Amino acid sequence: MISTSDFRKGLKVEFKGEPCEIVDFQHVKMGRGGAIVRTKMRNIKTGAVLEETFRSGEKLETPGLEDKTMQYLYAQDEVYYFMDSETYEQVPLTHDHIGEAKKFLKENMMVKILYHKGMPISLEIPTFAELRIVKTDPAGFKGDTASGGGKPATLETGAVVRVPFHLNEGDVIKVDTRTSEYIERVK
Repeated sequence: MISTSDFRKGLKVEFKGEPCEIVDFQHVKMGRGGAIVRTKMRNIKTGAVLEETFRSGEKLETPGLEDKTMQYLYAQDEVYYFMDSETYEQVPLTHDHIGEAKKFLKENMMVKILYHKGMPISLEIPTFAELRIVKTDPAGFKGDTASGGGKPATLETGAVVRVPFHLNEGDVIKVDTRTSEYIERVK
């Protein structure tokens, strides 16, 4: 059980049978009445943000969440297959579980899958991914500048990111998977 006095940003609680993460909270002392806690919680399964008010000292359940490290194997017909690196069990996930992470999923990539009561609910990919450029405009055309600007590049996973003008097809780059931004060229 988690008391409202233990609330902090990022804390995971179970509210109305759903796993939620506290995004923001505020303790408010009322004039004559008792204190209350106003919270913003994000439902981990759906992504919906809820605003709820609790009396001070009220308790919430701890969610039955479990992280498993798995290896991405392949995709077939909008189903993505992952293998548990300890038990070698294969787990199929749909686009709903993966969301925007599919833009950076590369075969053999190690990911974390979050389980709630034995069911997979979300996927977390590494913050940085090294991916090969498969399509971009050639370097060295008129108008190239040393600073500013850039050109679109399609990566091996299908994602499109802006890269500096000097990069070419076949180059391997490091990409921030949270923001889809180019970080650096990998040697």
